[in-house]
Amino acid sequence: MLLNSLVFLEFSYSIPYLKPVEAEEKSSSGYGKPPWIFKGRALYQLHLVKAETARAFIPKEFRLVEAFGYTLGGFFLASYEDSPAGVFDELVVIAGIVWNPPTSCAWAARVLVNSDEACVHGRKAVGLPSQVARFSKRITAIPRQQRSKTNGFLNMIGIGNTFNSPKDCMDVQVTEIEGHTAADACSVNLNTAVPLLKPEKWMGPAIKMSLPSFSGHTVYNPNLLKYSCQIECRVRAVKPARVSSPSPGPKNEKENEKEGSPRHQIFSSMDSTAVETIENGENLCVSVMLSKPVLALEFNCLNMQVEAPIVVSHCSKNTLGGS
Repeated sequence: MLLNSLVFLEFSYSIPYLKPVEAEEKSSSGYGKPPWIFKGRALYQLHLVKAETARAFIPKEFRLVEAFGYTLGGFFLASYEDSPAGVFDELVVIAGIVWNPPTSCAWAARVLVNSDEACVHGRKAVGLPSQVARFSKRITAIPRQQRSKTNGFLNMIGIGNTFNSPKDCMDVQVTEIEGHTAADACSVNLNTAVPLLKPEKWMGPAIKMSLPSFSGHTVYNPNLLKYSCQIECRVRAVKPARVSSPSPGPKNEKENEKEGSPRHQIFSSMDSTAVETIENGENLCVSVMLSKPVLALEFNCLNMQVEAPIVVSHCSKNTLGGS
């Protein structure tokens, strides 16, 4: 039942502290009136995440869906070729699943996008914890012998021959941007080849669904929101992507940050406890990404229609000191 509810979600997100970006003053009016349409492809990867890690991001009024100390989290990596903000990429770090009768939905720790407009709109209009990032993609070839071993199971079920492109391995480096400062968030290695011939035979079945989502409870939109997504796509199971964490920086990295940078200004105005909370949240996001994968689903021909959110409950910013 839990897995069935997770086939796809336009995720709902929350995080207690968010850092402003230079784009904050820009208007997101380019989105126009809802519903908002997003088209492209995505990878949705489910991980077993420790419940204690997920709870750091989830509001206290929600009950975490868990078993044996774990919940289902992971990440959603999308590349939109058409959207109200144009072409952009998105990485959603999913902390876990919350239960809010009669529905349950994913709740994320972080949303990274390489579009200022998408970032501002997500924060203000939909209540998402969006942050601007850079997505660097590099395609490399896997040796033929390694490819045959990797696709052995796929060959057994008759679809291995669709992976005939030598460019069948892509690394996506995600770097969080804040003003003039950049910090690596993670690297995702996609093991799935891009077929060259007859894509309709490998994209999987076409599906349609309507799913509710929750969002808000952030410093930019403190209210708890609910909105729906009408989704059409073709889905298939793929080999899980490999995720690697950024190289650890020097111990005095925070002290060496450029004075006057947005991060330096924010940290200098906070007490040590608040600063530690932010840094712990960033580390916990990495922990979610590095947790054990259990299923990876690839969505092609994705057409996602997002409705305008409605307010489920009102909340003041003063209640967002922790979740």
